[in-house]
Amino acid sequence: MTMPADQMIISVVIPHLNQPEFLRRCLTSLKAGSRQPDEIFVVDNGSAEMPHEICNAFDGVTLLREETPGPGPARNLGVGAARGEVLAFIDADCLADPEWLAAAAREMADQRIAILGGDVRIAYANPNNLTVIEAYESIYAYRMDRYIAREGFTGTGNLVVRADVLAAVGPFAGLSVAEDRDWGQRASAAGYKIRYVADMKVYHPARAAFSELRQKWDRHMAHDFTAARTSAKGKVKWLIKSLAMGVSPLAEMPRILTSDRVKGLRARMLAFGGLTRIRVYRTGRMFQLMAGMDPDSLSGRWNRP
Repeated sequence: MTMPADQMIISVVIPHLNQPEFLRRCLTSLKAGSRQPDEIFVVDNGSAEMPHEICNAFDGVTLLREETPGPGPARNLGVGAARGEVLAFIDADCLADPEWLAAAAREMADQRIAILGGDVRIAYANPNNLTVIEAYESIYAYRMDRYIAREGFTGTGNLVVRADVLAAVGPFAGLSVAEDRDWGQRASAAGYKIRYVADMKVYHPARAAFSELRQKWDRHMAHDFTAARTSAKGKVKWLIKSLAMGVSPLAEMPRILTSDRVKGLRARMLAFGGLTRIRVYRTGRMFQLMAGMDPDSLSGRWNRP
């Protein structure tokens, strides 16, 4: 059973918090697409200044405000206002490929398809001179194909889902969990298949500093340790993973040398350096959690000090 792509109503939902210039770039990229959104909802999540001027500069953009912290609650508010039978999610700091929604519409024309996850690539500041973090994240960050195949979820920064499927699975969670993994795994457990679409691309800027990478992994490790410590088996697996983490960069050399996500020996060596640095950090933090560190102190708040 199919639906013509031009008859499909697609609503785009964008959570936003204190990233006005990124938001402007994101909206510009959406408006430059070969398939235009039928409506766009920007949901501000507590910015120091609401991005009225930016949103008013684009036709078809509605600005909402969600006071509950977290991108999950912000997305939920946008979903509640949307009228599309297909919902597309992108983050405010991402750029949509010109064919992003066109690729999504082609897939969703088959009404048996419930959920799509697309490719997320790094947006380089200078493609001819990658930074350590750009090289590292090009290979190791946002691997939606692997997340879908191995863990049953995809990132909410490039997610397309039918509105009735989202309603059946339930809303996105708040800051107590990794909301993209939580929602995707609930959908998978309910029997919905997440389809990876390589042509459905968005571009995410690399993090500007290692402190941002550390904050990211602090959140992930806090969530994972909270789940692991509930059983003796989970604690043993955490210990084994902690021990393996410190030596894992050497085992990753074949992947770094053969990846098609970077080019040139320099970029590959930069990626190895970045990988080593962050995995040494993760090893130390994992042992700190086992030694009694409160995981809630690491989970933080979405872009909150």
